[in-house]
Amino acid sequence: MAVRGAVPEVIWARPERTGRGPKPARTRDDIAAAAVRIADAQGLDAVSMRHVAAELGCGTMSLYNYVPRKEDLYELMVDAVSAEHASWEPSGSWRDDLLRVAHQTRTLMHRHPWLPRLMSPVYGFSPHALRYLEHCLACLDPLEASYSTKFELIAMLNGVVTTYVRNELDTAERVRALPWSEKEENAARITYLSGRIASGAYPRMAAAFTEAPGPVDAEAVFERLLKRVLDGFDPERGAAAR
Repeated sequence: MAVRGAVPEVIWARPERTGRGPKPARTRDDIAAAAVRIADAQGLDAVSMRHVAAELGCGTMSLYNYVPRKEDLYELMVDAVSAEHASWEPSGSWRDDLLRVAHQTRTLMHRHPWLPRLMSPVYGFSPHALRYLEHCLACLDPLEASYSTKFELIAMLNGVVTTYVRNELDTAERVRALPWSEKEENAARITYLSGRIASGAYPRMAAAFTEAPGPVDAEAVFERLLKRVLDGFDPERGAAAR
């Protein structure tokens, strides 16, 4: 709900602390680090101004001098973990470099499982996020395409990685919640599915399962998915870059 008299502002354009008084006892980095620790240990829903204040050993209301809104706290958290993105000298192969970026992002999201929930263009222009975007654009220097197309590629790749990892995390969470083992769960579902396929009502599904080589290799699927996204922007593979 809009607040009467409120004006749009960016947390990064604000001073570290508003108001007068002695030198601030906390920094935004301190606050972001505390919030990240809570989210890593207990999940994003556990992050609150009260909980962060308790982690830092200060009063809840004092945090509002540094971070006026919870959305600002989320932005600080995203920026803090964005600092974990490594940069390197581009290899000259934009495809190889973007694949490396995507794999690094996946690792980062597994390290901080709450991160996919906060992936948003709204938080995409913080200091460390800008460094990440600049690095991606440097990796894309060999690609003959407009910057708007390059931004589309980066956004699409991030979207694919975020969706893939979120599915991985959701699946892992469901498995942990099972009252029996994952092996038992899979066996029960395969038995049911095999019976349905054998009924003859699903001939295409039957053909598909007959063709299936075996258990799905999640790593190989992820790699193929990334390469198919890159193919759509690669003029040497038949898709003209716009």
